[in-house]
Amino acid sequence: MTTLLVLFRRPEGGIEAVEAFEQAYAESHLPLIADTPGLRSLRVRRVSEALGGASDLVIVAEMGFDDRAALDAALASDPMRAAGRNLRTIAPGLATMLVLEDAPGLVPGGWR
Repeated sequence: MTTLLVLFRRPEGGIEAVEAFEQAYAESHLPLIADTPGLRSLRVRRVSEALGGASDLVIVAEMGFDDRAALDAALASDPMRAAGRNLRTIAPGLATMLVLEDAPGLVPGGWR
């Protein structure tokens, strides 16, 4: 499994800006993501707290794909390109995208 993890930082403008971002994300961005070929799972979560300090993160999204080839094909697809254009409009400079690969050799004793 390969995961595209997207971390969204808090937009400037207080709670109203966060609410506007969340609304635009739900109404205009996620429908584009839902049409992405090869997408196996989508999980979106609000960051409720940062342990040990402050954080500017507000939303974390995880998109699961079978493998890196499936993610690469998805990134080259029309829906994902449209989602990228949309993201530059609704959250300019606020997203950090990470590609995650399973690392079973690092986890002891059968934990996943």
